[in-house]
This record gives sequence, C-alpha cells and structure tokens, in this order.
Amino acid sequence: MLRYVLRVGLASVVMGGLMANAQAREVSTAFGEVDVPDAPTRIVTLHEGALDTSLAVGVTPLGAVTSRGVDTVADYFGEYTDLDELQIVGVPRETNIEAVLRLEPDLILAPSQLPDEQYQLLSRIAPTVVPDADGLTRDGWRDEARLYAQALDKEEELERVFGDIDERAASIKSRIEEAGEGGNAYVVRWMPGGPMVMSAELFATGVLAATGIEAEDGGLVAEGRPHSDVLSLENLSQIDGDWLFLATLNEDGEQALEAARQSSAFERLDVVQAGHVVPVDGQVWSSTSGPLAAQVILDDIEQALLQ
Repeated sequence: MLRYVLRVGLASVVMGGLMANAQAREVSTAFGEVDVPDAPTRIVTLHEGALDTSLAVGVTPLGAVTSRGVDTVADYFGEYTDLDELQIVGVPRETNIEAVLRLEPDLILAPSQLPDEQYQLLSRIAPTVVPDADGLTRDGWRDEARLYAQALDKEEELERVFGDIDERAASIKSRIEEAGEGGNAYVVRWMPGGPMVMSAELFATGVLAATGIEAEDGGLVAEGRPHSDVLSLENLSQIDGDWLFLATLNEDGEQALEAARQSSAFERLDVVQAGHVVPVDGQVWSSTSGPLAAQVILDDIEQALLQ
C-alpha cells in the first residue's frame, strides 16, 4: 500500500516540489547537502524540537508527531498555534509516511535519530532536513534549532529569540544569587513504575545551569543515556539535593507520584522537608526541546525560586 501511495502521490508532489525548488538554498545535514526552497510554506515537523523552533520563529507547520505519553502535541504549543489545525503524522520514532505525503509538504524537518530507511522515503516526498547530532549535550538543542531555522530561512529571527532567552536566564540567575536560593538539583521523571533520574546533559538541565542551578544525576545515568533505570523508593536518598524537579508525562505518572508522596521514604527526604520539590510538566522538562520550551522552564524556575 505504501509503495502504491508513493507512486501515485509523488506525481503531484514532484511537480510542486520542482516549482518550490526553482530557487533553493543548500543546508548541511546528517545525510549530506540538501537543497531546500527559499520560502517554504508547507512544512511538516517530525520532532518536537523542530515544531518548537518553527513556532518560535513565526512559522506554523501543517503537521507534527505527537509528544511522548499523549496522543497530541504538548499543551504548551497551544499558546502558539491552533492544535485542532495541526495534523498528527505519527509518534516519536514512528512516522506515518502516508499521512506526510497527503500534506504535500515542500520541507520536512526531522529528528537526528531518523533511520536511513525512513529518510529515503521522506526525501522522495520533500527535502528532508536531519540534524547531525553527536551524543547528548546541554547545548545540542541550539545547534538543532539553528539548522531548522536555516532551512526555514529564519536564522536572524532565531538569534533574536536566543538573545531573549539568554538575557532572561542571566536575570533570573542574578536574582537567585541575591535571594540565596541557588544550589544543586535533580530532574526526575516519575513513571508508573517509579522515578527515573534524567541525565545532567539534557536540554532542561542546561537551561537550569544557565540560571545558576547545577543539575546532577548522582552517577545513576550511564554515559550517553537520557535517564537512569527506575529507582526503588528505598533508594530515593540518592536524589536528595537542594531542589527536586519532578516531571510526569501523563495521568498515570501523576497517580504514581501521588502514591509515592504518601510513603515515608519520600517524606523523609531533606528536599521534601525544605519544601523544595517542584512539580513540572514532563513533556517540557524531560521530552521536548526548543526556544519556547526553554521559556516554559524559565517560568517554572522563576515561580519556584523567586515567588
């Protein structure tokens, strides 16, 4: 069925693609140099960071993949676009190629982990931009965002957005230092099976560091991994720092966290006794990345530490 759809549908897509690419720019991607249209108008994003970046620079995509743990995109995107108008074309790591084809995109923004087999299919539909990521780094999301912005011809707009983020983070850091509310922190995603410590090399931990709060993982996360194995409640003392940012992805995680709050192991933590446990949205803190998500994280930090 997929081969048939590609054969039939590509005829119209190719015609539109030839027109869009009459004037093209070249960008460097994980799959080599790719020609992208000068003014793309029909964009599909297959990565939350690509959707975030697009909206941050004023571009509304036609389609996107879901966020982790839910059947739509993260709630915070609703402040920047009508979610009812956004077509869902898959889930993380599994794209519905036929759904992408139906949207007749002139540009596809994909994740760095895109398999070669999917790239070969998607690149027949439209120029497909895949970042060349090299492991987990706190600032890797900025490199990804810059590539997406380059493909969208919105590089100057993105740099202004970055400037706003950096200026705000520096202001929050100064205020935290004046208030004496800094220290270290753990970011933990609470799943139905229990808590997982997020790596200190993730997007959210980098945003925390920019405000002067050093995120740690207690040596519980293997190199190159985004999070630890699930911790038992008896081992919660290993994440007892100055601050604890607790992320959940959906209602199941929230229910599991609420049950954990009733346990003596949780209540005995110094961070709990100090009132420094901060519930946060796991879709933002432990799943997505991008300029808009960075502002949400800064909102959470400001509210928790300065209000």
